[in-house]
Amino acid sequence: MSGANWFIFGAGFSGLETGRLLAGDGMTVAGTTRRAAKFATLEKTGLEPFVFDGKSLTEDVLHRLGEVTHLLMSIGPDAGGDPLVPAHAGLLKRHAAKLEWIGYLSTVGVYGDHEGGWVDELTVCKPVSQRSFDRLEAEGSWAAFAEALGLPLAILRLSGIYGPGRNTFCNLVDGSAKRIIKPGQVFNRIHVNDIARAARYLGASRTGGLFNITDNEPAPPQDVVAFAAGLMGVAPPPEITYDDANMSAMARSFYGEVKRVSNAKVRATGFEFDYPDYRTALTRMWQNDEWRDG
Repeated sequence: MSGANWFIFGAGFSGLETGRLLAGDGMTVAGTTRRAAKFATLEKTGLEPFVFDGKSLTEDVLHRLGEVTHLLMSIGPDAGGDPLVPAHAGLLKRHAAKLEWIGYLSTVGVYGDHEGGWVDELTVCKPVSQRSFDRLEAEGSWAAFAEALGLPLAILRLSGIYGPGRNTFCNLVDGSAKRIIKPGQVFNRIHVNDIARAARYLGASRTGGLFNITDNEPAPPQDVVAFAAGLMGVAPPPEITYDDANMSAMARSFYGEVKRVSNAKVRATGFEFDYPDYRTALTRMWQNDEWRDG
């Protein structure tokens, strides 16, 4: 991807990992954070840092966008909708004149509940939660923006994200891990490095379209906890029925949707996942001491 110049709106968990990977490949990468206090983290990772508060685009950001060929949006919508389009579509069009590709990080939550059935990119979306409705609306806004510019837009629909500092090992260490049993419940997952690799891969070929970026194996959450505990050599937490579990409203809402998400479309392009299932991923993370933050 010689000559690619990336700008990542939202250099948080997924955005920062994507920036780290791209910078490691020698690419020019900039990213935003809400607070200048986080600049050192971005710089250490190889990103040129900028502030974006989710409301206004500063002059330095607009100036930097003039060199950008690849834009990755990693900030979710808020109560006011997507923080970049349509509110700032005009500014983006005027200032990002060299743009060649756009990526948008979304969620498989837009599919809603399919009672355990398989879903793919052709499945009709029927979101349940407000946050998933907002995501679907944001996808539409970005699709319209990209179409108006005649640019390819890749929408990456992500499943449950984990990686260093955010995984079942950490939950077992801090005592927050639970084995909640709800018959028939499964979730897909995705390692943050595979998100970064997928964004780099699709951006390199300027590929547009909808893509589920998720592992190969939807699995019951309690199985993941038990497997991680076995690797650590510790006793897993006791099983708790879904009805008896003490969970936040948001956590409980995730259990209200059951689906198996297919990643066949992105794999058909030639992309393969480094962390294809939770057993492979957790084993590698534990053996290589890749589960801790930093």
